[in-house]
Amino acid sequence: MQEIADDVFCVEGTAVNWALLRDGAALTLIDAGWSKDTARVEASIRELGCHPRDVQAILLTHAHIDHMGAINHFHQRYGTPVFMSAADAEHARSGDLEQASPVDIVRRCLRPRGLRWTARILGAGALTPITIGHAQPYPQTGPLDLPGTPVPVACSGHTSGHSAFHLPSSGVLITGDALVTGHGLSPIAGPQLLPPFFAHRPDEAEAALSALADIDAEWILPGHGAPWHGTPTAAVELARRNASVTDRI
Repeated sequence: MQEIADDVFCVEGTAVNWALLRDGAALTLIDAGWSKDTARVEASIRELGCHPRDVQAILLTHAHIDHMGAINHFHQRYGTPVFMSAADAEHARSGDLEQASPVDIVRRCLRPRGLRWTARILGAGALTPITIGHAQPYPQTGPLDLPGTPVPVACSGHTSGHSAFHLPSSGVLITGDALVTGHGLSPIAGPQLLPPFFAHRPDEAEAALSALADIDAEWILPGHGAPWHGTPTAAVELARRNASVTDRI
């Protein structure tokens, strides 16, 4: 776990990140790893001296199973609500997720890098289907009345309702999978788009970078890869430059 700004923590799970925003003893959890990461999500909360009941809400950047894993556990055990965009809430409730198909994965897992990544995610629950029948759209527009006061930023493309979260007072932009800094299939590190086969609409995913570029922040906290110190403008420029590499994966 890394504290990248005051009371803003990035936690690395199984090839995926989640974020914790702290306000006193209260927390917001953003994304929730794979299903087999559930114990690690709870452990990261306890490492802050908090209890899982202190999580006021879970925010989901997008409805893909590598970010949804602990959500049902928290709802069933602690009554934790989960909020996301209206479009992705619909997919989370139905289980009709806009994510890469098994065929897409199989085509790439014969390469050494692909084999290692595939083995990790299979062990983390990649074959476990998830639906979130209690998924709700954001309760209001603008800043959310939750610890950290996150502001949803619409950036569809990776999914129909993908959201980033801006933390103006902390200078942090949580980008989910709209902008990452690494991935098990990628040979490069630093700001980049995920390979196009991961995106529901790859052209929109590239265009969505414009929604992030002018946000006032000093840190990028991505869904995959290490936190990155720099402005969104610089990160978007690097991601576009790196597209010549990631597009070939």
